[in-house]
Amino acid sequence: MIEEIKSQIRSHQKVMESIGQELSPKIAAVVELLADALGNGKKLLVMGNGGSAADAQHLVAELVGRFKMERRGLPAIALTTDTSILTAIGNDYGFENIFSRQIEALARPGDVVVGISTSGTSKNVYKALLVADELGCRTIGLLGRDGGTITEIVDVPITVPCDDTPRVQEGHITIIHILCDLLEKRLFGERR
Repeated sequence: MIEEIKSQIRSHQKVMESIGQELSPKIAAVVELLADALGNGKKLLVMGNGGSAADAQHLVAELVGRFKMERRGLPAIALTTDTSILTAIGNDYGFENIFSRQIEALARPGDVVVGISTSGTSKNVYKALLVADELGCRTIGLLGRDGGTITEIVDVPITVPCDDTPRVQEGHITIIHILCDLLEKRLFGERR
């Protein structure tokens, strides 16, 4: 069992190293994109399924509340949290539309829409990102594996290069924390 634990930690470390080496420029680009949008009165809409839904909520909580810095709340909405909307849309329009209907209702030109998908192939996330693009939103994919079909339709794909879903999720939460930290510094300075 000890060797299995060490093996999983080594796997985690390998993913973290690849994020630092391969994804730093894209993470920096997303910080600038978010800072520009949020600094100009636009909002962030975030979505994902399962664990990615939890990650969407985590990202939004850090921005609306705070990450490390006392500052004003930032306009961000997790499309995964309203059970009445989710079940009504799922029932009336189908599960593949639970996010696209919300994007249609809430997104405005210049807003930023983030789709989180460990496979890069979540149909409901894909469809919502297409609608966001049609509405003039900037789009970001926080993805895994090879980025799947979503990587082809977003403005900035950030793909954790790993096939192991738990490692991809660990990569996503690390990227989310980096984004929150750098975004706070970019928008509010270095104060703590």
